[in-house]
Amino acid sequence: MNKNNTLRIGDQVTLHYRLTCNGEEIVNTFSDQPETFYIGGGDIDPRLESLLTGLQVGDHRTFELDPGAAFGSHQPGMVHDLPRADFTAGQALVPGHDVAFTLPNGQTLHGIIRSIDDASVRVDFNHPLAGLAVEFEVKILAVDNSIKT
Repeated sequence: MNKNNTLRIGDQVTLHYRLTCNGEEIVNTFSDQPETFYIGGGDIDPRLESLLTGLQVGDHRTFELDPGAAFGSHQPGMVHDLPRADFTAGQALVPGHDVAFTLPNGQTLHGIIRSIDDASVRVDFNHPLAGLAVEFEVKILAVDNSIKT
């Protein structure tokens, strides 16, 4: 066990968190079960993860993050016009909805449909919160460094 309960890379953390953007709650574990994951394990965005490093059991903090600070800046180069023929005939194409693509290596790439015309579908592959200000509230419940990933 981490003797001083200070959160470091490689530690397992159990916490409650809330993420809001433009006054809208995106996720909230305070009214449900807490989350448990490893710092540095890739479970949350590294920019949010870096805010947790150094916190201790019992800490309850709220971070106000400027646009782009939490999920990066919106990158225009990550918005692509894809041929409509790349989508199956029965696939529902609705602006604002998520669409998933399976890559050759088996990973899944998600994007948001921004617009549709007869020839193409504009898909935004940026994180949905990229370029937006967010509020990240956390309460650290437990820190364990006895099990490494």
